[in-house]
Amino acid sequence: MRFIDFPEIHFFVQGIDDVVLPRMVRIREQYEKDKIEDIRAHLNAKLDLTVQDKSWYKGKSIAITVGSRGIPDLPLLVRTICDRLKSWGAEPFIVPAMGSHGGGCVEGNLEILTGYGITEESTGVPIRAGMEVVRIGELPDDARTPVYCDRFAAEADGIVLFNKVKPHTDFKGYHESGLCKMMAIGLAKHKGASWFHMQGFETFAERIPLVADVFLKNTNVVFGVGVVQNAYDDISEIEVFPTDQIREGDHRLLEIARRRLPKMKFDNIDVLIIDRIGKEISGEGADPNVTGRGFMPYFEDDFHCKKLFIRGISELSHHNGCGLGLADITTRRCLNQVDWESTWINLSTSLMIQGGKIPMYQNNDYDALRLALRTCPRLNDYSGARIARIKNTLSLGEIEVSEPIYEEIRNRSDIEAVGDPYELSFDENGNLEDLP
Repeated sequence: MRFIDFPEIHFFVQGIDDVVLPRMVRIREQYEKDKIEDIRAHLNAKLDLTVQDKSWYKGKSIAITVGSRGIPDLPLLVRTICDRLKSWGAEPFIVPAMGSHGGGCVEGNLEILTGYGITEESTGVPIRAGMEVVRIGELPDDARTPVYCDRFAAEADGIVLFNKVKPHTDFKGYHESGLCKMMAIGLAKHKGASWFHMQGFETFAERIPLVADVFLKNTNVVFGVGVVQNAYDDISEIEVFPTDQIREGDHRLLEIARRRLPKMKFDNIDVLIIDRIGKEISGEGADPNVTGRGFMPYFEDDFHCKKLFIRGISELSHHNGCGLGLADITTRRCLNQVDWESTWINLSTSLMIQGGKIPMYQNNDYDALRLALRTCPRLNDYSGARIARIKNTLSLGEIEVSEPIYEEIRNRSDIEAVGDPYELSFDENGNLEDLP
């Protein structure tokens, strides 16, 4: 790990003393709430229905992929798959499938899994973590891009593709983040992820299906398990697909995930405050489908804010600061949380080195927020500033908005206030308390 001790910073900003903060209102935004109540029973039923020849599994070694994206009840999901396979006589094991995440090393992969509660004790099966890959084919593109698979998975009798399906943060296509991308990047480890990223994110929509075709042809993927979350971070869909339906199933779940993605009920604001970004939340730390801020141009019309203020890095991100480069301003405390070595390994693999830029910072939240407002163009009345604050881009159920935004949306049927307007409260160091 490599941390940098950023010093306190003091510089004069003309007019900063004129900045006053508007009062805030906590609101509750309504989204689709349906979720799966009994995850184990639901998943077991799907497995039993989809897998026809259960006798084939007797004595077979089966690799199960676990990636770096956070999924609610992840240990329960993985344990259920493992237990079902064992009930059929199989010998399952877990393979970390997260490309270059975790610093592109075994120790980092295991640290991420442990942070999610995925251990040999919790799942009841071995974890075989390694960075060695096997070349299983190549793409019919101009670069003849090699296709790789984790060696442990390639040598197993079968592979279970397990992943969350959601809109991606750097491109839009028929397949985005999900089962097909797990084949293209997750199981390809650091080496394969680097090769695939070399042609740029603008080629992903075209090339991910090509990888899936090569992978499914040259390995023994036995079935796929896709999970979708609703806007409240609960699991709303779990589907199990036989091998020949994985590609179309991945797309179908992506369409559901697009519909369930939380979006704010307003637009065109001055400052968006995000308490925490993290790799378990989004590949870019904060989902550009929500913020409108991304390293690629696909998200510019999804949301509009003049200034983005990122306050911190989530614990489960393990100090990976990917996405921090999208911020206009942050704090010294936030920058001091970042493992720049791990972050830059991840970003250089994806070619997105602009994500490693260090934003302007202040010593605390109070100074950072005032500077963000002071540098907003065409903001002549700070008391009327349009400010929104969210915990992270997966948690939009309850958020804070300034009074001008609330007055604009208060009559919507999918909005309700939680209490009366209030002044933002800062501690003795000038910092906000995290949103619950």
